[in-house]
Amino acid sequence: MIRRIFAIVLLGLVIYACAKVPMSGRSQLALVSNEELLPMAYQQYNQVLKENKVITNTPDGQMVVRVGKRIAAAVDQYMKENGYEKEMQGFAWEFNLIQDAIVNAWCMPGGKVAFYTGIIPICKDETGIAVVMGHEVAHAIAHHGRERMSNAMVMNGLLGTAQAAMGQNPTLTQSIFLQAFGAGGELGMLSFSRKHELEADQLGLNFMALAGYDPREAPGFWDRMNQGKEGEAPPEFLSTHPGPNKRKEELIKQMPIALEYFERSKAK
Repeated sequence: MIRRIFAIVLLGLVIYACAKVPMSGRSQLALVSNEELLPMAYQQYNQVLKENKVITNTPDGQMVVRVGKRIAAAVDQYMKENGYEKEMQGFAWEFNLIQDAIVNAWCMPGGKVAFYTGIIPICKDETGIAVVMGHEVAHAIAHHGRERMSNAMVMNGLLGTAQAAMGQNPTLTQSIFLQAFGAGGELGMLSFSRKHELEADQLGLNFMALAGYDPREAPGFWDRMNQGKEGEAPPEFLSTHPGPNKRKEELIKQMPIALEYFERSKAK
């Protein structure tokens, strides 16, 4: 009986706490509000900047900021024109290049972006940076971090707001927060990650096109990414990222829509 009551309560909570991803329209779980999530994200972002060397007055550092601001402006305009202004409440865009050989980039909720110098050679040029930037910004716009954290809270029996979860189990809640933003690698989260990566590819392609960057350059970036890997890539079912061929296939499917956005940006 207790399990049945719990299942009914959980179902009601999930239905009540559903949101829609802008542009894709996919339903997602949203137990955590931006008011709760963004301060946590900003604190974590500032901690990363303190613990690493941030590159500013170099051509690459300036290019990361320039591309970021251009894509952020296009995204802000799109969201405003399409009635998604509420989704942007609390966003405070920031773009930084960090000195580290790791081939990676990420975006915290609220628009806090970090690129690592290790990915710049694979980006090759400003359009390549726009491919990655559009993808990472899409994670924030689609609230993937919030969704991952909400899903993990349900999986661990933490119902209610993030504040309530902190009261129930602060250590577990903090661990869930870190995992939600890629700091963890539990196999149970991988299905969400692959889904989010493909959705971010789709939205990111549109975002770079809206900013006036040619989306047809995106598949080439994934070719370079694949060629730049050392050793054999792990099987896709054990990776948080879809394989390069899968990504290219989905990007090509999305290309006609992205090209419409690209032509629209040139007409402005």
